[in-house]
Amino acid sequence: MASEFFDKVYKVVRLIPEGKVTTYGHIARFLGETRSARVVGYAMNASHNDSSIPAHRVVNRSGVLTGKHFFTGSTLMQDLLESEGIKVIEDQVQSFESHLWNPIDHLDQEPFIDNIIG
Repeated sequence: MASEFFDKVYKVVRLIPEGKVTTYGHIARFLGETRSARVVGYAMNASHNDSSIPAHRVVNRSGVLTGKHFFTGSTLMQDLLESEGIKVIEDQVQSFESHLWNPIDHLDQEPFIDNIIG
């Protein structure tokens, strides 16, 4: 089941536009698993061998780069975000609200949730 959930997380993360970030909680809520933000974090930590998953675009609810320790090199997550035009100071996304992308506002939940339940 965790693998199926991780796959759904990865599908959502692949859809985050360049120059935008989302949170673990936004992804969990979108997938109908409101209390699974931590599991989304586990999925992100497990994804670093797959370059098709832009895990650097997932931050905590305050815009802090809490997953940075799982990237090669101490500043890679920040470097990737900055290469997309997102300014980061002391592990905090600046102008967080203007960069925040909520999948509920942009994606149809039904195909994601049907596949989890079904």
